Amino acid sequence: MSRILLIASLTAVLAVSAAHAETISLKVLGQPAGSGLIAQNKEKPFFESFSENTGIDAAAQYLPVDVAGVPDSDGLRVLKSGLFDIVSIRGPQVSRDEPSILGLDLIGLNTSYAAGRAHMDAFFDTVGARLEENFNAKLLGVWPAGPQVVFCKPEISGLADLKGLKVRVGDQSAANFVAGLGATGVPMPFGEVQQSLARGVVDCAITGPASANSAGWPEATTTVLPIALQLAVNGYAINLDTWNKLSVADQEKLSSSVAKLSEEIWAYSEELYEDAMNCNTGKECKLGKPYALNSAPVSDADIDMVAAAVGKVSLPIWAEQCNAVFPECESTWRATVGSQLGL
Repeated sequence: MSRILLIASLTAVLAVSAAHAETISLKVLGQPAGSGLIAQNKEKPFFESFSENTGIDAAAQYLPVDVAGVPDSDGLRVLKSGLFDIVSIRGPQVSRDEPSILGLDLIGLNTSYAAGRAHMDAFFDTVGARLEENFNAKLLGVWPAGPQVVFCKPEISGLADLKGLKVRVGDQSAANFVAGLGATGVPMPFGEVQQSLARGVVDCAITGPASANSAGWPEATTTVLPIALQLAVNGYAINLDTWNKLSVADQEKLSSSVAKLSEEIWAYSEELYEDAMNCNTGKECKLGKPYALNSAPVSDADIDMVAAAVGKVSLPIWAEQCNAVFPECESTWRATVGSQLGL
């Protein structure tokens, strides 16, 4: 009898151990800690309560990219290496490693949320295929940080006033655009921008109003030019080796839950943009910190210049770079996104 009891006890212990062994542990590299409310109120809570939000028996160890000490430009390399299982990809920053990502959000392409949604949906599968082929990763969703506008330490009244100034840019598309204005585009990690503005390392910088508010950019600038240059695409991708270890049921749960998170961020991004513009310019402020920047009027000439940038600047330069590593890049873009624009 005692032997039977012993066997039963061991069986129970092994069963419990097996159950614990089945629990998956995922390492997640997130957006920078100081990048804004999207990371704080949407992304971080989702991954910190990963099991509850996905229905998967898994725990996620979430680390912001700057806390992890990883350059945000290395997101795809980190994903390919398997150092992290899921990465919150910062599109502009990683586009040097995979230029097709810029095709989702060229300067002048996404001047509204509606336009951004249509264009990103059209090119999503192409970018996803590139990540699978070159970075052993599956793209799960994309979302916008929000319309990217110009913050400057010197007072400006329009895009023409950027001539001769040093402007922090997020990607090569933006660098090409400001170069056409006679400015110098300076790539720089987000976390370094506020101090660089304060010290005069750069004169102006481009980001979304909500991110600028969270990072204190208005403390080091005088003027915001609220013209939407692009939407700053971000996204979530998972290492394919990790993905393939999941059951089909868990793959479906992860896909649907990240798609839901991405949808929530689309809506939240638009809400934050409107409030952050108010906060930054001394109007009624609900979610951010109040400041009193001067808001330069957006002229018809500036709107026309941004709209024309796709065909004249962004697309030609990007297409040459992208075609160099992906010969079908431009033709695929024109057949998907370009067909919506008549390009």
